[in-house]
Amino acid sequence: MLLLSLVVTLLQLGRGSCGLPFYNGFYYDHVMNDKGNGNGNGEVHFNGVKLVVETPEDAIFTYRGANITLPCRYHYEPTLQTPRKIRVKWSKLREDNTKERDVLVAIGLKHRSFGEFRGRVHLRQRGEQEASLVISDLRLQDYGKYRCEVIDGLEDESGIVELELRGVVFPYQPYHGRYRLNFHEAKKACEEQDAVIASFEQLFKSWEEGLDWCNAGWLLDGTVQYPISMPREPCGGKLAPGIRSYGERHKNLHYFDVFCFSSALKGKVYYLAHPEKLTLEEAKQACQDDGAELAKVGQLYAAWKFFSLDRCDAGWLADGSIRYPIAFPRPNCGPPEPGVRSFGFPDKGKFGVYCYKLN
Repeated sequence: MLLLSLVVTLLQLGRGSCGLPFYNGFYYDHVMNDKGNGNGNGEVHFNGVKLVVETPEDAIFTYRGANITLPCRYHYEPTLQTPRKIRVKWSKLREDNTKERDVLVAIGLKHRSFGEFRGRVHLRQRGEQEASLVISDLRLQDYGKYRCEVIDGLEDESGIVELELRGVVFPYQPYHGRYRLNFHEAKKACEEQDAVIASFEQLFKSWEEGLDWCNAGWLLDGTVQYPISMPREPCGGKLAPGIRSYGERHKNLHYFDVFCFSSALKGKVYYLAHPEKLTLEEAKQACQDDGAELAKVGQLYAAWKFFSLDRCDAGWLADGSIRYPIAFPRPNCGPPEPGVRSFGFPDKGKFGVYCYKLN
């Protein structure tokens, strides 16, 4: 008890003129439950009362651009008759298990949001014991696991909520060829195509849906893997179908392709009707003249995935590649499976063009 009092005193002095101690990411106006103790098994007890935080076991699925609520409630066992002052902290777990990123902290009706979540998050407190997080205008980077932490004095308990975006995974290599990207370049390449680098879970789900690709690519966790649905000799041998893995690789020194992930669009991708075929520079100008811009690879894949964009005409994209989307396979439009066909990166030539316009 003496030691605790000393720690609190030092923290108060550290805050200078404010005089408030700092603990668990919050400044306190007083210390509550100084006799509290955790029992080490996920339950917090103080004065014979247990603090319990409840979050859903199943992942929550949604789309980019949506507004979503991550449920979090808490209660005491046995039930308390008098409301207690609690603090709420939401944080996002990183894929590589490094330090969590702060999302929001709240004390009573006051709250503060952080980083890319600033201005897009708030607490939903419809009941006395609700601490749900509302995220507006979801971004591709928002998917992942979130921690809801309820703090009562110096005691706290937390739960995890997993947020998943429905989307599409696609393999990507830049114009200068196969296996030319280190990890950092791979992340940037995806972002330039209106996408993010895919997680293993996203790649695995896409493999379950039939994705088959024989080039190895970076994933968010720093591993290099590739999905095989139809085993064959040049692609890891005739083993069982699955995700082939090269394991974790050096993020600066090793070079591969990358698997990117994109989700629903805020606009539309369309094939621009034009009387003649165009060079890349002419295609850029044609989209601008139509109040749009050249579509990016991630946007074309999202339009194919979510809006069944189907066009048997090859066209320019923003990265200088030539592609076309087939949702309903038919003769003279490529392989018998649906997908986005690629003609690579031609040095010259004239083709159609795919544009992207915000709604």
